[in-house]
Amino acid sequence: MSRVSPLSDGPAMGDHAYDWALVDVETSGLMARRDRVLSVAVITIGPDGEQTGEFSTLLDPGCDPGPVEVHGLTPERLRGAPTFAQVAGRIGAMLQGRVLVAHNAQFDYDFLAHEFARARMWLPVSRRLCTLALSRQVDPPTEDMKLGTLAAHYGVPRQRAHDALDDTRVLAGVLRASLREATRLGLPLPLVSCPPRAESPFTPKPPKTPCAYRNPGRLTPGGPLQQGMKVAITGETAHARAELVGRAVAAGLNMMTSVSRHTSVLITDEPAARSAKARRALAEGVPVIDEQTFLRLLADVRPGTPHEATAVRTAPATEPDAEQAVRPMAPVSGTSSAGATPETGDPSSASPGVPVPAPRRSEPVAGTLDKPLAGRRVLVLGGIHADAAAARTRVVELGASAAINLSAGVTDVVLLPGGEDDRRMGRINALALPVHDLHWLASPTVTDHKASAFRVQEPHVIPRGGVIDLPVPHGGPAPEWHITAGWVPRSGCEIDVVAFLLDDDEQVVLDEDFVFYGSPETPAGTTRLLTGGPAEQTITVDLASLPPATRKVVVAAAIDGAVTFGSVGAVQIGAAPGSSGAPFVRATLDAATTERTMLLVEVYRRGPLWRLRAVGQGYDHGLDTLARGYGVDIAD
Repeated sequence: MSRVSPLSDGPAMGDHAYDWALVDVETSGLMARRDRVLSVAVITIGPDGEQTGEFSTLLDPGCDPGPVEVHGLTPERLRGAPTFAQVAGRIGAMLQGRVLVAHNAQFDYDFLAHEFARARMWLPVSRRLCTLALSRQVDPPTEDMKLGTLAAHYGVPRQRAHDALDDTRVLAGVLRASLREATRLGLPLPLVSCPPRAESPFTPKPPKTPCAYRNPGRLTPGGPLQQGMKVAITGETAHARAELVGRAVAAGLNMMTSVSRHTSVLITDEPAARSAKARRALAEGVPVIDEQTFLRLLADVRPGTPHEATAVRTAPATEPDAEQAVRPMAPVSGTSSAGATPETGDPSSASPGVPVPAPRRSEPVAGTLDKPLAGRRVLVLGGIHADAAAARTRVVELGASAAINLSAGVTDVVLLPGGEDDRRMGRINALALPVHDLHWLASPTVTDHKASAFRVQEPHVIPRGGVIDLPVPHGGPAPEWHITAGWVPRSGCEIDVVAFLLDDDEQVVLDEDFVFYGSPETPAGTTRLLTGGPAEQTITVDLASLPPATRKVVVAAAIDGAVTFGSVGAVQIGAAPGSSGAPFVRATLDAATTERTMLLVEVYRRGPLWRLRAVGQGYDHGLDTLARGYGVDIAD
């Protein structure tokens, strides 16, 4: 019999009948490649929702157990427990042929994959389901998406938090309820194929030490080198390349693997324009010196200006003021030229080949004073791309959030021509949601709907180009921010969400500052890529731990192949403090027609604060061109 009985009438698992393996692990830390599993629990459930097996055990990790105050697993409790290798066979047998389920499933999957690898075994999982990602799609009216909060909402009893077995039993109840809701709403499950893609032409080389100094600019003829200068080397060298790089880094220079207009000097003994770096230096006017001159200048490198660390301070979690929220963007263009930075309006600081949309000064936006749809979520169906994008823009102006999928949080539906043929209309009619035509957005009237559709604190909604300060708890540690991009699932369309950690020159300091599917985590773990499903990916950023040289984090998306964002439609962005937090801010971005890459969000330092800006700028070029524009060294 199931440990958690069905919570309502009808099929326990809705229309989604699979063999499931529900998993929870307690760990010594948060980095799977470094930390270890301290306890593990597995519960298997059949397609009918009935429990078929259960196993749990403490584990001897062979290391310090880490934050005992969180998981309560002291060295004394773990003494005498089996190692993971001793139980890996039994765990593997329970996972074999089943869909792995966990709350924040990539975390549990990554830890299990590393533990199986240490035991010289392969994790026998081909698909996984994250109940956190599923809950984001269902969108229940809860204050956050923590397992305990969802359990309370669905009436699932919980006895011991951070106990692997009890958390897994609770997870079983949450899964049953979430699957019934997904069936009611007609939502596809966010199943993820495992393992993720591992090979990539963008995979970076081993990391280097970030430079501690700001870039002072280019080397002047006859002038000295200065700490922080960006230096690149190309071609054959008399001295070993590793020796040249090591001596330069020790002197405080920033050794780069590519050339951009921010490069201070290129070192080469070869004829001009023989290499791609030399051709780029010639095109950008970057000074070029030979190896012997470089060695001579290395003997007297002048002091530079250190990067200044910015303390993360509390911003009031209130509606953004006019200066923050009202920053209209230039029209989207697939071939935009370089624009201005978010704050200064100085086009000289934009990245080469990566146009930055230029905000205009604050202008009134219709509906900023009168927001009759505040707190509501409106789904727009049908219409050509331009009309649907305009309707979603109007929805935001009226104070509502523009939804892209049918969820429990949707309060209204706007039908444009052709929308009546959308496959979701049957569900919408069954749910008795108010359906309106386009004229409703000119002068909306609001019908009552059940109070449970509202949260106590609804997320802020910002338009394309909108800016908002990110808050941190008073007196507490700065949270890790989770920036999630979601879109309507499309067959034959593969979207990759990526992140670039940029310095004052809008360039990566090192190639590892490019986070993508082939390199999903920075060396220090401050920025990570998480996959919650085929139509959702998340970039996590620990703002408090970013190096001082990082002034901005750009989150972008790219489409693999010939499909463009015009076929994808709107992309919804949510930014939440922590993995299970309710969104603090939402934005819905519409690309144009031919774009293959799209800048989604910028998170940047502004004085003592971090700010988030919804960008929504698309380009016709691919991910390789976007990455090169930010200074990533990618082979042709």
